[in-house]
Amino acid sequence: MSTDAGHSRHEAGSAQPVRRLRRAERREQILDAATRAFARAGYAATGLDDIAAEAELTRAMLYRHFASKADLYRAVLDRACARLAKATGTDDYDDNAIPALLRAATADPDGFRLLFRYAAREPDFRDLIDSITAASREVGRRNLARVIPEGPWLDWAANLIPGFTLEAVIAWLDAGRPDPDQAAERITAAVHGLVAAAQAPA
Repeated sequence: MSTDAGHSRHEAGSAQPVRRLRRAERREQILDAATRAFARAGYAATGLDDIAAEAELTRAMLYRHFASKADLYRAVLDRACARLAKATGTDDYDDNAIPALLRAATADPDGFRLLFRYAAREPDFRDLIDSITAASREVGRRNLARVIPEGPWLDWAANLIPGFTLEAVIAWLDAGRPDPDQAAERITAAVHGLVAAAQAPA
């Protein structure tokens, strides 16, 4: 008896990390399903029942991991934002920026759309998008200042180009991701056109 009890305690102790891993995997499963569901219909039109069905789980299981739909949506956005930052970096805008952005969008298209299409329209979650937009503009302005003189046209370009680039990537996703080997070059050419428009005449 004591040997069996000790063995049971040993199994319980050794199984603890496995239970934690399974909980983490379940959370990721829920986040994946929620990302797909929210990307199809947006926040307001997506219910927890929709997400539970997408994840093939019960609604009660969702509540074991997330307190509310808003809590789940925020977690989905935070994960998409973290993945984007990891893929693209946050400090510079160089020749690798647009290819990295396309890779991030390709790896997580639903998360990308949620961040830059749906969440931007949701007042309760606009703070996250506003922070990303502000950071993008700051980085854009710092880099554009190397080639555009200080003044209102630099302001114009710094405000326009980050948003234009994101919309170009979303439009590329929506078009079925045509010519993936050339997409970065094409979007870069469009951005260079905006830079040229902002530069003072020679």
